[in-house]
Amino acid sequence: MKKIFIILLVVCIPAVRLMAQKSSLGIFDAQTEVGNAKKGMCKYDAQSQEYIITGSGTNIWATHDEFQFLYKKMSGDFMLTTNAAFVGKGVEEHRKWGWMVRRSLDTSSPHVNAVVHGDGLTSLQFRRTAGAITEEQKSTITHADVVRLERKGNRYYMSVAKNGDLFTIDSLDLDLGNDVYVGLFVCSHNNAVAETAVFHNVRITIPAPSTLVPYRQYLGSQLEIMDVASATSKIIFQSPRSIQAPNYMPDGNHLIYNSDGLIYKFDLKTLTPSVLNTGSITGNNNDHVISFDGKMLGISSNNKEDNASKVYTLPLSGGEPKQITPTGPSYLHGWSADGKYLVFVGQRNGDYDIYKVPSTGGEEVNLTNSKGLDDGCEYSRDGKYIYFNSVRNGLMQIYRMKPDGSNVEQLTNDALNNWFAHPSPDGKWIVFISFGQDVSPSDHPFYKHVYIRLMPADGGTPKVIAYLYGGQGTMNTPCWAPDSKKIAFISNSNLLSEVYPVEKK
Repeated sequence: MKKIFIILLVVCIPAVRLMAQKSSLGIFDAQTEVGNAKKGMCKYDAQSQEYIITGSGTNIWATHDEFQFLYKKMSGDFMLTTNAAFVGKGVEEHRKWGWMVRRSLDTSSPHVNAVVHGDGLTSLQFRRTAGAITEEQKSTITHADVVRLERKGNRYYMSVAKNGDLFTIDSLDLDLGNDVYVGLFVCSHNNAVAETAVFHNVRITIPAPSTLVPYRQYLGSQLEIMDVASATSKIIFQSPRSIQAPNYMPDGNHLIYNSDGLIYKFDLKTLTPSVLNTGSITGNNNDHVISFDGKMLGISSNNKEDNASKVYTLPLSGGEPKQITPTGPSYLHGWSADGKYLVFVGQRNGDYDIYKVPSTGGEEVNLTNSKGLDDGCEYSRDGKYIYFNSVRNGLMQIYRMKPDGSNVEQLTNDALNNWFAHPSPDGKWIVFISFGQDVSPSDHPFYKHVYIRLMPADGGTPKVIAYLYGGQGTMNTPCWAPDSKKIAFISNSNLLSEVYPVEKK
């Protein structure tokens, strides 16, 4: 559900031009050996979007450093995130991989790095001034698989986790100046030896400025496809506009998403979007659902008369929509397996609850009536359950119920705010997005640190499969591929790299 809306008057649809720049170094600018490290190698695999770095060097410690560095010059605030692992057993227990931020490329430069050692030690290392002794903050986590290094002003945050776990965070204050060298590194801890690490899910993100006005100003969008089993994601398309809530079409070859009040059909083979005709309804938000038989599309759109979202249906091929809900706000989230019903979140009598309505229109049936927000209602493919999220017990948590609203079960009960449970087509899993407690339980704003988590459909221990910057519009509606092997979602950044296809107006 999207609680605040801006009506966009679309005067014309600009032609879309795609640009993708081939680069042997991917999103980075250059590579180098720092200090007296022997010549190494950095390679970008455009197909897998992986980085392979081979480096030597005696150490990153004491008064000077030696290592292989794949870097980009940056300024301001940023977030650096990657999954990585060494190739093979290795020689030295203190071989290292990680993220580095340096004032210069000089061997004794002030710097900070978030590093994982060969023996598992995971730490935040830093040198405050040129030639000073390196200091260290050790994490309570060892053998981290996921590392994020974030800068906010002069404060640096290291977030680390083993695959599937939540982040553990350490931080420090350090002035490296505004302009810095940012990148991935490998050090073998023995200059006679070369070690190799492979990095994937590599992201350099520029976050929203503090002056950004929500729902009026937007960051760029990155459309990502994740292989769920490996938790490996690829950026397949970017836009400087806000694109939101990708749904897989039943053919598995196309997606549906919304942007600027319009619905787009995205071709996964050509990586190009085209406007899907929704007739006179052009205030579409990010609550849209495709029927299980692939024939119909349900949309939610602001009504020009009262600026309240209403539910409509139309053929998936496009056409003039039929209005289903006479009153609003109404936000569509699910379509029953037999195609006979829609489930939506509606504000009636001052509260947001879950309702169902015949897909051809008719009387609304109230399914929940607990105090506070109920949202994100979605049918399982077998029609046995409706999954939803609710603040009825404090934080936002995931629940499910029978299609008539009976037998409510709570599936998550943790310290995060969990939204938008999407059951996989094979019925085995749900994925959902989790916000921290820096966000009100009843809100799901843009541009936050969020997790995408995977859990058995009957409940169990959630596992993190994505660590990203996003929120509103990341995965509000059904996002699974028909084969239950992939999901589509949106991440956000003020930095879009032309190594991936970029939409140009």
